[in-house]
Amino acid sequence: MNLFQQDHCLICNTIIQPAIGWRAIFSVEKEHLLCPACEGKLEKIDGETCQICCRPFRQFNEEFRKGDLCNDCFRWEEDPEWHGLLEKNHSLFLYNEFLKEVIAKYKFRGDYILAKVFTEFFKEEITKRNPDLLVPIPLSQERLYERGFNQAVGIINESRFFPSEILTRIHSEKQSKKSRSERIHLPQVFKLITETNIQGKRVVLIDDVYTTGSTLRHAAKLLKAAGAVSIQSLTLAR
Repeated sequence: MNLFQQDHCLICNTIIQPAIGWRAIFSVEKEHLLCPACEGKLEKIDGETCQICCRPFRQFNEEFRKGDLCNDCFRWEEDPEWHGLLEKNHSLFLYNEFLKEVIAKYKFRGDYILAKVFTEFFKEEITKRNPDLLVPIPLSQERLYERGFNQAVGIINESRFFPSEILTRIHSEKQSKKSRSERIHLPQVFKLITETNIQGKRVVLIDDVYTTGSTLRHAAKLLKAAGAVSIQSLTLAR
C-alpha cells in the first residue's frame, strides 16, 4: 500500500515528494501542483510598483517614472478619453521566459490543465477584491475556434468562480503586432452583450498578460459607459 500520495508537477511532470512525518500521516494533505523548482521560477511581483499597471519600478530608470505612475500609465491618464477608466491592474507574476513558455503551452498548445497552476494565487487575489462580476477578456470567434477555449474563462472556472461573459470581440486582428499609438486609436474592439445590466457594479477584468493595457482599457471604457462604478483587472503576468 502506498501510504503517501505522489503528485506530479503540472509543468515538468516531476514526482513531488510528499512530506513525511506524524502530521502528514494524521492530516489530509492538500494536492501539490508544482514542484519546488518550477514554483521557484515563478517571480511574484513585489516591491514598489506603478499604482495603476503594477509594473515594478526597479525594472526601469527613474526618468521613466512620474510620481507613483510609470510613464506609460501617466500618458494614458493625461488623455481625457482614457483618464480614470482602469482603476488598477493587479498582476501575479513577472512575464519571464519560464512563465512565457508556460502560458504558451496553456493557451496556444491546448494544455488546459495548466490553468490549475494559477488557481490558488488567483483565488487569493479575487477574495481580496470581492468584485460583483469577473469579466474575462473575450477572444474572436476565429481565435476561440483555433484554441478550443478562452484562457481567461478557463482560469476563472478552475478557480471555482463564475465568469460573466458579457463582452464579445468585434475586431479579430492581433493587437500584439501594433504600436502603442495604433492600439490607442483603434475603434472600440468590444461590444457589450445586449440586455446586460451592470449599473453600479464593481468589475474585475481577467486576462493572461498585461502588456500596454490597451485591451483592458478598451473593455473598461465600454463597461464604464454602461454604468459600472469600478473597473479593475487581474492578469497572470506583467
